[in-house]
Amino acid sequence: MKNSQTLRRIVLAATSSILLLGGTLAQADNGRHRDGAFPVPLVIGHRGGGSGYLPEHTLEAYALGIELGADFVEPDLVATKDGRLIARHEPNLIATTNVASLPQFAARRRVVVIDGIATDGFWASDFTLAEIKQLRAIQPVAARGALFDGQFMVPTIEEIIDLAKRKAHEKGRTIGIYPETKHPTYHQQIGLALEDRLLTVLTRVGWNRRDAPVFIQSFETANLRYLRTRTKVRLVQLVDADDLAADGTITFAAPYDKPYDWVVSGRPGLFKDLLTPAGLAEVRTYADGIGPWKYYIQSTACKTVVAGACVDANGDGAVNEADRVVLPATDLVPRAHALGLLVHTWTFRNERSRQPLDDGVAPTNEYLRFYTLGVDGVFSDFADTAVAARVMWKLKNEPGYSRCLVYDNGCVAGD
Repeated sequence: MKNSQTLRRIVLAATSSILLLGGTLAQADNGRHRDGAFPVPLVIGHRGGGSGYLPEHTLEAYALGIELGADFVEPDLVATKDGRLIARHEPNLIATTNVASLPQFAARRRVVVIDGIATDGFWASDFTLAEIKQLRAIQPVAARGALFDGQFMVPTIEEIIDLAKRKAHEKGRTIGIYPETKHPTYHQQIGLALEDRLLTVLTRVGWNRRDAPVFIQSFETANLRYLRTRTKVRLVQLVDADDLAADGTITFAAPYDKPYDWVVSGRPGLFKDLLTPAGLAEVRTYADGIGPWKYYIQSTACKTVVAGACVDANGDGAVNEADRVVLPATDLVPRAHALGLLVHTWTFRNERSRQPLDDGVAPTNEYLRFYTLGVDGVFSDFADTAVAARVMWKLKNEPGYSRCLVYDNGCVAGD
């Protein structure tokens, strides 16, 4: 009961930023878009969209993200021993479930080489779905607290789709899914390839079609090329990197330097090569959009550098993103748009340590910067903040938008 009351308080507190802007804006804003297209900028519930408040990739986090206004929810997909697709950020369950504390599974712990890196843990492919259902999710971000650890189960892709369809019917708006095929080469190597399993599920629920509320994303390229031959569902090429240097330069180190299928095939190059003119032209042949790390669009640099390293600029005793300043934007968004590619960028979070000094204490400011740069969507752990910022941005930039909010939940922005 105590956790139930706390969850209710979280929902009320989280939605206050939207409600203070006037009316039930999450539903009103999501309800308006032209010709059946998705809202722009799209709010994608990263690992659920309620994952800033609850353990990620749980039905509860997805449901909360939808309540907070997410247009799509994002399940990262890995495979169980019996070939079922479940939502976990990694095949390794050690950081996001209580598996390490369960004596019946102690012997399952082992080291696996994944994307060239030897990693210790408990692996989804060593568990049947029935065994996975004995686990409970935990919060992997220490700063977000452990209040709900051990409360929620690990869902299947079928359960997530069922939730999205049910909530869409209840709320009278489109709610889609944005699955990521996690480590597809690894899953192929262990005989549990993800792609056809996902398409089988989508076909079964009537969502293996162009106009379905589905995007499929991947950091690898070969599996997206394969999917393009098997489905008309929208595909998105994710673009990763390792870190930012003090001057804002994007850095590359394995395993975040290139798509792992390039490593296996011997293809030279780095993730950034996908964003050159030639790279974007190549992506266009098999994908509908790109999902670049946000710093490819607008990077940040340390405000103060000593001996080549960032130092604490805001005096809070820690060195993080809040000690960095925003650099001029690149031309990536207009170049991608010129080729007809969507741009969905990641990841947006509310913690002060995640936002540059220029944006101040209001997390909506970072969204507003990227909305103004023309991105087509954002991945957010806090869907309420992304939606509130979208409302603010539209009120400023789309004539007639405020009238739509007041008079017609179904009107087209700008009418």
